[in-house]
Amino acid sequence: MVMSQTCIQDFRLTRFQFARDRVIGDAQVSASFAHIAALELIDGAGRTGLGFVQSLFHPLPSEVEIERIFLEEVWSALATREAGAIAHRVTRPRGGNQRSMSLPFAEAIQQAAWDLLAKSLDLPLWKLLGAERSSVPAYASGLDFHLDDDGFMELFAEATRRGFTAFKIKVGHADLGRDLHRLDLLRSTVGRDAMIMVDANEAWTVRHSIVALEQFRRAGHAIYWLEDPILRDDLEGLRLLRSACGSTQINAGEYLDLSGKRRLLEAGACDMLNVHGQISDVMRIGWLAAERGLPVTLGNSFLEIGVNTALALPNVDWLEYSFQNFDHLVEEPFSIRGSRIYGADRAGHGLVLSEAARRLERRPDVLPASAVGPPPGAQAKP
Repeated sequence: MVMSQTCIQDFRLTRFQFARDRVIGDAQVSASFAHIAALELIDGAGRTGLGFVQSLFHPLPSEVEIERIFLEEVWSALATREAGAIAHRVTRPRGGNQRSMSLPFAEAIQQAAWDLLAKSLDLPLWKLLGAERSSVPAYASGLDFHLDDDGFMELFAEATRRGFTAFKIKVGHADLGRDLHRLDLLRSTVGRDAMIMVDANEAWTVRHSIVALEQFRRAGHAIYWLEDPILRDDLEGLRLLRSACGSTQINAGEYLDLSGKRRLLEAGACDMLNVHGQISDVMRIGWLAAERGLPVTLGNSFLEIGVNTALALPNVDWLEYSFQNFDHLVEEPFSIRGSRIYGADRAGHGLVLSEAARRLERRPDVLPASAVGPPPGAQAKP
């Protein structure tokens, strides 16, 4: 049997490890280092589909070990398969044989498979997914909880200089006064006409959320949306907040899987649904949200690869951009002009691994934190 040129025939893994240009995080967590592996799936025509494996808090194992795990747990389900079959595959959601992989390969596989499929059709992925627009509004997200005040203002001043007009900050400090102080600093930095969102990352209770929003209002801060204020599965609490928060919208769903997001929609427990992650899952839940007329926001995705789904879904009005300083890993990042991000005109999802990064920044072995430096050209921030 002759194998199709669009079948997956090989793969390549490249490990990266470097210090971030700032400590990122929220009220619950923080991260100072980037732990990333690039997964490239290669078809019979030599086309390459790119995906990214990311560990937020702990180093990935050595490149040799990553490859061993990939061969043992993943490769047999990909080898000789059509990229489109992988992209569209629907598996059992649960069962005794449905287990998480030892490393977070799932999203990278989706990214790489969709990239390959779109390249085989010579189409940008966002067009393959049915998009009728080429750009979507983006907001500046600081991941700023652990920055000092000077670093906080510097970050959002830079966002303003780049043309952003909507901004999201992290709240959820034990002292509500500190959250108020940050909002005051933000307003003095970006101006009174800016759109402001806040993200508590489940740090609050229902009562605390209501009290906090009331204090923000009294201090003159109009909050467009409150994101993940309480525990993700407290659907009754989220419904209560929807009715109690007036003009502030409740944005939820970031931490829920596809089934959890569906239950969130069915419960009427949010004003806006936050999606990110596997491309197929984002499209499925995005279509369900569209049926209900519910706005969708596209949360953080690696190097903003989620712009492809954001453009394709009719009810996505915002994409999150977080200044994570990963652009050096690809030949050309997505274009952001003013307050809009644009889909790439190239075939595939639009990102190609930088050969310079592969040559100069590959870290096949695990390095101790003391030996990890910033990426070339990165400037440390306060």
